[in-house]
Amino acid sequence: MDTVTLLLSSFILSVTGLLIFIWSLRKRLFDATSAAANVIFSPGEIGRGEEPALSPDKRAAMDKAVPGETKPVLTAEQEAALHKDLAERVEADTSSAFVTFVFLSCAVVWLIVASLAGLTSSIKLHEPDWLSQYAWLTFGRIRTIHLNAVAYGWAPMAALGVANWMLPRLLKTPLVGGRWAILGAMIWNAGLIAGLGCIAVGLSDGMEWLEIPWQVDILLVVGGAMVGLPLVYTLQNRKVHHLYVSIWYMGAALFWFPILFLVGNLPAVHFGVQQAAMNWWFGHNVLGLFYTPMALASVYYFLPKIIGRPVQSYNLSLLGFWTLAFFYGQVGGHHLIGGPVPGWLITLSVVQSVMMLVPVISFSVNQHMTMRGYFSKLIYSPTLRFIVLGGMMYTLSSIQGSVEALHSVNTVAHFTHFTVAHAHLGLYGFFTMVMFGAIYFVMPRVMAWEWPYPRLIAAHFWLVVLGFSIYFVGLSIGGWLQGLAMLDAARPFMDSVTVTIPYLQSRSVGGAVMTLGQLLFAVHFFAMALRQGPGRVGAALLNTGEKPSSVSDSNLAGAR
Repeated sequence: MDTVTLLLSSFILSVTGLLIFIWSLRKRLFDATSAAANVIFSPGEIGRGEEPALSPDKRAAMDKAVPGETKPVLTAEQEAALHKDLAERVEADTSSAFVTFVFLSCAVVWLIVASLAGLTSSIKLHEPDWLSQYAWLTFGRIRTIHLNAVAYGWAPMAALGVANWMLPRLLKTPLVGGRWAILGAMIWNAGLIAGLGCIAVGLSDGMEWLEIPWQVDILLVVGGAMVGLPLVYTLQNRKVHHLYVSIWYMGAALFWFPILFLVGNLPAVHFGVQQAAMNWWFGHNVLGLFYTPMALASVYYFLPKIIGRPVQSYNLSLLGFWTLAFFYGQVGGHHLIGGPVPGWLITLSVVQSVMMLVPVISFSVNQHMTMRGYFSKLIYSPTLRFIVLGGMMYTLSSIQGSVEALHSVNTVAHFTHFTVAHAHLGLYGFFTMVMFGAIYFVMPRVMAWEWPYPRLIAAHFWLVVLGFSIYFVGLSIGGWLQGLAMLDAARPFMDSVTVTIPYLQSRSVGGAVMTLGQLLFAVHFFAMALRQGPGRVGAALLNTGEKPSSVSDSNLAGAR
């Protein structure tokens, strides 16, 4: 296929996508009364925001966040239906509690490991002799440990923990086969520990995102398959007829990831240029077809539940899903611009990268319209702060990625720290922020115990926001200057190195602040798990001016 034919085909697809978007507007797909969007609510719940536990005084703080909001008045029949639905929800939450706790605990541990490894590797970029006497702490190894601890430790453990909790709720069915998930998590973590150990001693497959030796990857494959079994069994036993959009995203992600991981790790199959093409096909798709849909599934569930309002346009959420599935597959090829790869592959990647604006705009408009009139609730809800900010970062990272794929931009940004900043905008600014918010919502349900220190939640939020801002801005500026220096034939290569030093130092400062936020989060998480601190009734709301109430275990955790 020649470039002209490919561009013409891509143009036709682009116009078709635009026509579908216009058709969605003509068909009133922004209509807020879509019944499908209401399925996550019990009778009478619309208009009543939900935070993890119930307390009349603290709930009032959330209710007052939107002046003039009307609350439903239930009939006796609706009250009966509500109690029945809440009983099913409690049963679903109970069935998944231990499984969710195991996954989230592992996720928090890996988050700390990854943060410390990442901070170490960041410092070594401007202090290369620091800890150089230890082979496993050299930059090439400790940075790879950081990447794999995030990619296969924190990210999947957090996403699967939230999925194991959300899916029974959405299907109104107890989790089936939870023991398989526990066993799978044990095998997965054993494989990850072995993989990081191999990297530390210098054994690696040598491809970014795919460094763990394929022999060890077998453990991840077996563990991942076991984790997936309960989710499939639960889906088969569902008690609902309509599958909410979050299930679409989670189901697709759990289908796409095994295929990506299997193809990426097939031994003795990919060589030379083909190996490079496969490498970035996997690296980009694991972000866009696993982490992204898992985070979007969380946003589409938690955001409406917290504010008590269905998503503005349910059909627009489905449009975002299908366009993500259709356009993302070959996005990774733009990392190979300038390499010895077919021109049509690069062109296809650039076009698909730009076409990703369709699902991104679909989601962004939907989130904004859903939150319209409810932004004041960000003052009170810690979960909402993380979720909404994460959604905004998805918009920014995706738009930046589409622009970065263009030849004119890529020429400067390629092979620089600018790309590193962009990667963190997606995986940290978007995915990790959303997972933080989801965990703050889920854990009180899992533990039947509220977060003991709401101020730690606020401190965690502002530390990670401040740290990431310093990190992202510094690397973006430094990376762009680095690219300009490398393109200037009159300047020696070392100029492109020295110009980045101040910005690499700012990266370490930002990383240190982020790591401090992560440590506070971990301390708070395990303090809650161990029932340390004051027992609290009610959601851990911020800025309510109320002190926590000491209570006994029997009084904790409302049905909602």
